[in-house]
Amino acid sequence: MTAILGSGEHRYRVVDDWAKLPEGWELKDVAAVAVDSKDRVYVFNRGEHPMIVFDAAGNFIKSWGEGTFPRAHGLHIDANDNLYCTDDGGHFVRKCTTEGKVLLEIGVPGQPAPYMSGLPFHRCTHTALSPRGEIYVSDGYGNARVHKYSPDGKLLMSWGEPGTDPGQFNIAHNIATDSEGWVYVADRENHRVQVFDGNGKYETQWVNMHRPCGLFCCHGAKPRFIIGELGTMGPVNRMHPNIGPRLSIVDGEGKLVARLGGEAGPGLESGKFIAPHGLAVDARGDIYVGEVSYTEYPRLFPDQAMPWRMRSLQKLQKLD
Repeated sequence: MTAILGSGEHRYRVVDDWAKLPEGWELKDVAAVAVDSKDRVYVFNRGEHPMIVFDAAGNFIKSWGEGTFPRAHGLHIDANDNLYCTDDGGHFVRKCTTEGKVLLEIGVPGQPAPYMSGLPFHRCTHTALSPRGEIYVSDGYGNARVHKYSPDGKLLMSWGEPGTDPGQFNIAHNIATDSEGWVYVADRENHRVQVFDGNGKYETQWVNMHRPCGLFCCHGAKPRFIIGELGTMGPVNRMHPNIGPRLSIVDGEGKLVARLGGEAGPGLESGKFIAPHGLAVDARGDIYVGEVSYTEYPRLFPDQAMPWRMRSLQKLQKLD
């Protein structure tokens, strides 16, 4: 039975088995998703084929990046359809064409900065662009920083340190910007999204979320944001209802507009999530959800065998 998520103007139908892969291929831990100007969908995953491209109907087009991305994590696409691929295992960001040609590389592959040194990068997580093309990188697992670069890759400034106070981070896991230049950081283990100006000045924070993992800005005059919440991690509360994993939609002030899923806890059934990690929205308003299910399923269900084929990508079709 096809699941329907959300309410009011935010209702979505789950499109099961949307992605049509070549025989024998598998999407393994989809860390991030992006949609280009032609509604082609780029799926950045941790399998044998790191970047897999589909058309809007889910038909396979091509793949690239084989052997060059140790651990896919973040993906951002700009107005010219350039892809910013963030690899936390390799400690680098690569700007690539839609064919996979590398135009710019920031960071030295395989050479992390010292742990919590504040220097770029130690397991960087995601990338976003300012309205002027400046590059923000959340950094991430082995740092508690945001780095700002010029469009040609020169480091301009950095901000952030470990902690729970305003401007501090406990896993800066994702980053987004809006058309006015505000910077939004998913501060995952502090259960909040922090908002900064373009130079790192703290503005406010959004709460009422559990381990925000994915973050996507739906650009427009009054932008809304989609937040993928990873939900519980520990065995003591992993099956608690109304905590996630789920998607939350908020307005530009962080006010909750709608929630998709999460009422009945994690699962592989249609309408449930395991680990929403990467988000993208196409021109129609459909949401693509990348899940790191191979990583999270054993933590959520330690007493169950891993399914032979895990779901790592969902499409939510917006209902009129």
